[in-house]
Amino acid sequence: MSHPLPAPWQRGAISFLTLTIFLSFLSLELPAQAQPPADPPSPLFMQPPFVQVRDRITSFIDEDQRVTLRGNRHPLAVAQYDTGAVAPQFLMEHMLLTLLPDAAQQEALNQLLDAQHNPESPYYHQWLTPEQFAGSFGVSEADAAQVAAWLQAHGMEVEEITAGRRSIVFSGAAAQVESAFHTRVHSYKIGSELHHANVKDPEIPAALAQVVGGVVSLHDFRSEPMHGLRRALSPSFTSGGTYYLAPADFVTIYDLVPLYQQSITGSGQSVAIVGRSNIKLADVRQFRTSFGLPANDPQVIVNGTDPGIWSSGEETEADLDVEWSGAVAKNATIKFVVSRSTNSSDGVDLSAQYIVNHNLAPVMSTSFGLCESALGSSGNGFLNSLWQQAAAQGITVFVSSGDNGAAGCDFASASTATHGRGVNGLCSTAYSICVGGTEFNDASNPSLYWSPANASGTQSSALSYIPEVAWNESSPGYGLWSSGGGASAIYAKPSWQSGTGVPADGKRDVPDISLTSAGHDGYLIYQEGGLYVVGGTSAASPSFAGMMALVVQHAVARQGNANTVFYSLASKQRAGGASVFHDVTSGNNSVPGQTGFNATAGYDQATGLGSVDASVLVNHWSDATPPLTPAFHTTASASSISVTAGSNKSLTLMVSVSGGFSAAVSFSITGLPSGVSGTFTPVTLPAPGSGASVLKLTATSRAKAGKYPFAVSAASTGSAKQKMPLSVTVH
Repeated sequence: MSHPLPAPWQRGAISFLTLTIFLSFLSLELPAQAQPPADPPSPLFMQPPFVQVRDRITSFIDEDQRVTLRGNRHPLAVAQYDTGAVAPQFLMEHMLLTLLPDAAQQEALNQLLDAQHNPESPYYHQWLTPEQFAGSFGVSEADAAQVAAWLQAHGMEVEEITAGRRSIVFSGAAAQVESAFHTRVHSYKIGSELHHANVKDPEIPAALAQVVGGVVSLHDFRSEPMHGLRRALSPSFTSGGTYYLAPADFVTIYDLVPLYQQSITGSGQSVAIVGRSNIKLADVRQFRTSFGLPANDPQVIVNGTDPGIWSSGEETEADLDVEWSGAVAKNATIKFVVSRSTNSSDGVDLSAQYIVNHNLAPVMSTSFGLCESALGSSGNGFLNSLWQQAAAQGITVFVSSGDNGAAGCDFASASTATHGRGVNGLCSTAYSICVGGTEFNDASNPSLYWSPANASGTQSSALSYIPEVAWNESSPGYGLWSSGGGASAIYAKPSWQSGTGVPADGKRDVPDISLTSAGHDGYLIYQEGGLYVVGGTSAASPSFAGMMALVVQHAVARQGNANTVFYSLASKQRAGGASVFHDVTSGNNSVPGQTGFNATAGYDQATGLGSVDASVLVNHWSDATPPLTPAFHTTASASSISVTAGSNKSLTLMVSVSGGFSAAVSFSITGLPSGVSGTFTPVTLPAPGSGASVLKLTATSRAKAGKYPFAVSAASTGSAKQKMPLSVTVH
């Protein structure tokens, strides 16, 4: 026997669009404190979907009626580097065609993401599966099939419609791509590198424009690994005044020892790592044996063709990410997803979409970067959509902020910055945690923080937490090596990004948090059987992902977008709460050719909120309670009403208030068919606005039979109007 939900106004604050979802779930029982397991999530949202997914490709696909997909051409694909067209049979594999939700889907998703992080909402921590996400927030099955058929009609192979129905993976030859997208593919010689890219923005039939967002991508300009300063070492763990980081040093400095003593080691949890070069399992085993870690092989998941190990630098990135995420969460399962890059796709994008659409782990890390302008509208749109889906599924996404300081569009190895300020577009969305870099301030008195000898078995020598400054090892002619950070050029500031130091710029600012990233006291890794030291925010992101696995283990639940908690904890700390963050107040991320940002009290665009005390973070995670904003919330006793011609029927509208809201709320109605009228009793609820109003629909004898949509609006001075879609059936 099914049971109705408790009345939503008795369950606490929840926004209107999310409340309308209740009307589809009146036959489900939803425990107020339901907690899904960490992996996989609870299948709460089954049927029917949150919003009605509708078919939007409703006209003939006329190839002569086209629209241009702006922002789908790489900025370096210009005439001065052009060496001519590629051969017609030039293979372009594993491209991603991004698919768009409609406005109602996107608004409903925004409301859901807020509700999933609101403890007063019945949707708090109720995460979706990819299939459930597709059922409400992906394109319709019919539209996806039509787009796939269009690609196939041009001779291309459709390899996958992703589980979330937000993208299609496809392959083809250059001639087929040129035919479908009405562009040309040329080769470009830039310095010593040969690239391939589309000459102009692609075009698609106008009939597909509501559904297709762009192509990721029609070129082979790829994101960069966010590591540098790689050095080979003899079997020594210090060099002059530099004390390289063994895992046990990290554990001491960032206070993980109490967590391990509580058996919070990542047991039963998993961390997914984005990769595009494979690794040698022997290196991971040697790393763990050499530093006293328990045997725990990673799972290597090859997405498609195995790329093997195709460069030393890419192997370094893969080894660093796998070894250090597993070093921090030493008993967690590290799921390393590796995808081969092609002439037209970045393995990073392919691995990231695999992780999200297979719901692989509650935590994931990406240590690659490309600035927003280089990603273009298609690349930025793809990542924003993918990280949104990850958040809805409860996945916490960590991304390195970059190693080029405030000059996010320059290479970190450049001698001077020439492209102005910029940020890493892989981490600048509101749905990822952007991880910056700090540097230990231990040079003046190293004996205060480091033992003169390494401990047997673990090689540790750190004695305590070491004060930190903003990571900046840049210098003219040497490189831009510094913590990436600044303001996004495309994303607005999310509601949770507030507090002391947060700029009033209306922009999404990065990074959010930081960990040590300097080559000074760099991270030790094993690669090809040898010991190396590596710096860069590439090390900070997987290490923080390891910490997050400990949070998930302790909370026994996925956490989704952890920024909603980080900023709340920082505000509480400034008000006398637990000391979660090490506030970094010295240094900057200015680099040769580009002035950056100073580290200051509170938040700053060099180190974010600072680094963390892991034990305090995990044990005080639940201290974060999002502040309530004044709001009113409307729902109805039914989503539809039936009335016989010549009579009337009524339903009840209920309004609840939260966050101190106090104002009159008035009702209005639009869209009723001819012969049907509506009246409200009362038409206005006086302040504070809570209460009920009866809507009576009267049908005259001349009202025509049929089912008709209409809408009820509730409005209050100074508040957004809430519009509720309903329907009336006239008999």
